[in-house]
Amino acid sequence: MSLIPTLAETVSRARADLRMGLPVAIGGHLAAAVETLPPQRLADMKALGRPVLAITERQAETLKARAYDGGLARVKVPDDADLAWLRGLADPADDLRMPMKGPLFTERDGDATPHMAALALAKSAQLLPAVLMVRAPAPAGLTLLAPGQVLAQLAGEAAMAPVAAARLPLASAERSRLHIFRPDDGGAEHYAIEIGDPPRDAPVLTRLHSACFTGDVLGSLKCDCGPQLRAALEAMGQAGAGVLLYLNQEGRGIGLANKMRAYDLQNQGFDTVEANHRLGFEDDERDFRIGAALLKRLGFAQARLMTNNPRKVAMLASHGIEVTQRVPLITARNRFNSGYLDAKAEKSGHLL
Repeated sequence: MSLIPTLAETVSRARADLRMGLPVAIGGHLAAAVETLPPQRLADMKALGRPVLAITERQAETLKARAYDGGLARVKVPDDADLAWLRGLADPADDLRMPMKGPLFTERDGDATPHMAALALAKSAQLLPAVLMVRAPAPAGLTLLAPGQVLAQLAGEAAMAPVAAARLPLASAERSRLHIFRPDDGGAEHYAIEIGDPPRDAPVLTRLHSACFTGDVLGSLKCDCGPQLRAALEAMGQAGAGVLLYLNQEGRGIGLANKMRAYDLQNQGFDTVEANHRLGFEDDERDFRIGAALLKRLGFAQARLMTNNPRKVAMLASHGIEVTQRVPLITARNRFNSGYLDAKAEKSGHLL
């Protein structure tokens, strides 16, 4: 029956539930994001049984907790643990100021697939990857999910549907058109700025640009995103043709709130990669398959890619877009972003 939610719609609903502080039911467990969990719901979950805190292996390394489950750890929650204790583990903001968080004891028996699915769901909601879980029947009204289906859905590639397009004269290129695409998984919309009339049977000058509110809009000096965006549009304007894909994957896919948490850690002396790891994320959580999908929807099969990131070249090539040339996009350094650029080159392989 078409009125019953699909798996993609159910996962999207669960993502919204976690963001609002509502638990979801995954594989016989109740799971709630620590970041948004209200005190009364914490008390109600603890009344159902002995909860555990699921955290990623990255976060477990920071907390000196043993990760027995390949990619995650299940920390046993003490009986007297309150919301402040849980959030102190979830958010590393005060790790250097108050470093003593343990000792922590972790579980090593039983199936951790529900915990893995819950963490993946929290990440997809751009919440801190720290989920309180308790084995208990699901009360009526909660979103029900099967762990394997959640993991498969979140690992899959969303289909992109064109929503609207219109001419939009830009300072760098008056002959431009903005296309809006909407994924079928309930995620954020993504944009394509088409400069001129690039032929579909030739390599198109292309830039995959991830959204950066701080750099693109505010002119932040901590990164090179704003200058890269403007330089790419200027180059396309001068060439008379090109496509800039503006992907809504702020902060390398972790979201603006977590990006600000990472900036706070960077202000404490950690580099950009270390900060992501302490928050429980990987170096880069973005999905560049979106770029290939958008280029195909626009009718392109070849690209001259403006990037310093070899991963983008490899991703396009592995998803049906032939990259005929990598076009470097080097912008000026300043005293605020030099360390950030060095870390990108040394730890993430960027060619700077």
